[in-house]
Amino acid sequence: MTVTPAVYKIVTEMLWQQAREAGVFRGAGIDLNDGFIHLSTAAQARQTAALYFAGQADLMLIAIDSTEFGDKLIFEASRGGDLFPHLYGELPLSAVIWEKPLPLDEAGNHIFPELI
Repeated sequence: MTVTPAVYKIVTEMLWQQAREAGVFRGAGIDLNDGFIHLSTAAQARQTAALYFAGQADLMLIAIDSTEFGDKLIFEASRGGDLFPHLYGELPLSAVIWEKPLPLDEAGNHIFPELI
């Protein structure tokens, strides 16, 4: 079995539904402002959710095949000097491995799938 290196996007259900209808995800507001789609590795996703989406219930976690993008996916220093994946271009839904809801527990923390 080959393991695909995945990166992750946390996005609102509404924005993701729009992406499904369009067949492509062009980015959330912060992505459009910064000129690239902000992504996270598995090790970074929980902290990203805690810092930028605290208490937000209407979220999806999208797993993306990082091998689909070639030189459009660049790992750049960000939070704490850690290298984060940034996609310079649109995200075609054909690159999506899976999508799952990102619900909250009773304490307001996001419940991540066991896969990451």
